[in-house]
Amino acid sequence: MGQHEKIATSLPAGAVEAVGASLADVDAELARRYPGDPGTRQPVHTVYVPADVFDADTPRSWGDRALAALDEHAPDAASLARVLGLPDALAGPVHERVRAKLAREPVEDLRVDFEDGYGPRPDDEEDEAAARAARLVHEAYANGTAAPYTGIRMKCLEAAVRDRAIRTLDIFLSGLMAAGGLPGGLVLTLPKVCYAEQVAAMARLAGEFEKAHGLETGRIGFEIQIETSQAVLAADGTATVARMIGAAGGRATGLHYGTFDYSACVGVSAAHQSSDHPAADHAKAVMQVAAAGTGVRVSDGSTNVLPVGPTPQVHEAWRLHYGLTRRALARAYYQGWDMHPGHLPTRYAAVYAFYREGLEQAAARLAAYVAKAGGAVMDEPATAKALSGHLLRGLDCGALDDDEVTGLTGLSRADLEGFRDPGRAG
Repeated sequence: MGQHEKIATSLPAGAVEAVGASLADVDAELARRYPGDPGTRQPVHTVYVPADVFDADTPRSWGDRALAALDEHAPDAASLARVLGLPDALAGPVHERVRAKLAREPVEDLRVDFEDGYGPRPDDEEDEAAARAARLVHEAYANGTAAPYTGIRMKCLEAAVRDRAIRTLDIFLSGLMAAGGLPGGLVLTLPKVCYAEQVAAMARLAGEFEKAHGLETGRIGFEIQIETSQAVLAADGTATVARMIGAAGGRATGLHYGTFDYSACVGVSAAHQSSDHPAADHAKAVMQVAAAGTGVRVSDGSTNVLPVGPTPQVHEAWRLHYGLTRRALARAYYQGWDMHPGHLPTRYAAVYAFYREGLEQAAARLAAYVAKAGGAVMDEPATAKALSGHLLRGLDCGALDDDEVTGLTGLSRADLEGFRDPGRAG
């Protein structure tokens, strides 16, 4: 102790500087392609509503219908716990928070659908629907009733519907601009993408619209829907989805898995089309790796089994949806699709149970990491980032409260956000 070591070096002068200079382009490319998570809230789901049935009160209507389903089929914590297999310790908090969420903010992300849910219509009819959607979305944001994230899913950019897709997008965005501007929570979805060039075309359209209205470059982003085998694996064996992220020029915000179109594309029979099919797992794993570190989020698909009919039938559909949602969360797919108001109770039950059952362990490990207290698990900075991410996502969706997280960790929300690496995880 106290003895000073003799320090020796051998590299010639300028070697370090030369290596740095040789890697400067790589450094810049890493920073450009892999900026890390944007640090914004990711919704736990996306609700798709056909454009012809979308209305200003759609989020509230879905919430009311979901609450009515709970009242009819699981009116208290014990009954919901029996249906879903919730532990006693979680049953009360989960049931209470689900009800509160359905009353306060039933829909986190809403997409007015002009694609499969809407279908082909006469041009004048779709023109009218697109203009109406713009007006209603603007009004919902103006009066505070909009879902935090709202936008449209246009038709795809394949030749047969390309002009129609572009016109609907233009009418919708132009209507928003005429009404006062693009809302902060605006989200656009480009479906049935097969080639990176289609993504590049969408990015070009967004840039042209920005120029036409004097908007900041990059203001308009969009999600890419992965519904075809060509979107995952190109003819030359490379991962198309990785090229799509690059082709978006920084505008891609999400990759959304399309359960049924993709399943049909690879030949899965209708009876076995599900988000837990091996074909689905493969596609989503490729999407996940391609998106890692880019700031583009990955979303799971949906189930087409609706919780309707007599109580036993509803319970069966709820168990299926709950199980699929929990499975997705464990695989780091923190968002999915919901197709019916009856899916909302189990969406939030699954999400809340996931974050609440992991609360104490995540908080204890993060607190020990901050205090350098050690313990049974030796955590690294990347794990601390994952632990803080778990807590932040729980806070964002309402599964956790600021006071309880701070009480368990000694950390504020700002402290938790400080664990986010603006670059790449090491």
